Amino acid sequence: MNHSSVNVSTIERFVTATNGASLLVCLAGAILVFAFRLQRKVVYRLALYQVLASLLLATIEVFQLLFINYAENPRVYGRVCIAIGWLLLYGLWMKLLFTTWLTLHLFCFGVLHKNLKRYEALYVVSSLLVPGVIGAVPLITGTYALDPTHTLCYINSVSYHHTAVTERLALWMVPAMVALLACTVAMVFLGASLTRQACNMTRYEPLADDNQFIKAIKQLIPLTAFPILSFIFMIPFLVFNVYSFISFPQMALTITAFMSTSLWSMTSGLTLIVHITVARCVLKKKRYLRAAAQAQFIEAVSE
Repeated sequence: MNHSSVNVSTIERFVTATNGASLLVCLAGAILVFAFRLQRKVVYRLALYQVLASLLLATIEVFQLLFINYAENPRVYGRVCIAIGWLLLYGLWMKLLFTTWLTLHLFCFGVLHKNLKRYEALYVVSSLLVPGVIGAVPLITGTYALDPTHTLCYINSVSYHHTAVTERLALWMVPAMVALLACTVAMVFLGASLTRQACNMTRYEPLADDNQFIKAIKQLIPLTAFPILSFIFMIPFLVFNVYSFISFPQMALTITAFMSTSLWSMTSGLTLIVHITVARCVLKKKRYLRAAAQAQFIEAVSE
């Protein structure tokens, strides 16, 4: 067995394990939302969009394993590769747009006191349609191809083709880095703003009910994890893209890039699961305390 086959085999094992776990976690998070009928609340719908996008992305990455046998039938696998490359870019952009819209929603609500709930349809439609248009550009120029490791169908810039390099930069790397960095900065600013608001709620006279505002903020705070984690876990994938322009990516960097996108999906599911679990525990505790207070009141009256 040669060195390259060992590398491919190692990458295959890592991809299978991480993406398999991501699929299960995201699926579990989505099932919990529908099981408790939480999709009726905008907070959980925003989180659900993230998880569904992550579920799609993890599924697409699992299908990348098909191309381990690319050399056996290049004609058939080549056509499938083009479709998988388009789906991968589509999934990445869908996740990015849902993250960006979520960040904008949180920022406007927490800092500007504007609820963008009525624009939810715009969130969904734009996040579903725009990625398809962007993904069609490499489809037209014919730059979707399999990388030399036979582990990734994407915009292939290994050959240093000017069009492919430009497309990788313009269609994903630059906008993704700018958007995720902006989202992270917005979440840091939001955290500072909410801390200041919590210390001095008397400034917000336009709010009809401060208690309702605080309650809504507590529900939205866990969602700030989505943009921050997105930025953290997309850095290795972006580094992988940059390095591929300079030299052939090493196995360790390739594995890290694959695992980072898988963990990006997995953490979305975990964040939603933790959010639901904590919310259910708090709800049960409130019900218990309410029932205990009522029992004490009844007991006091009966005496």
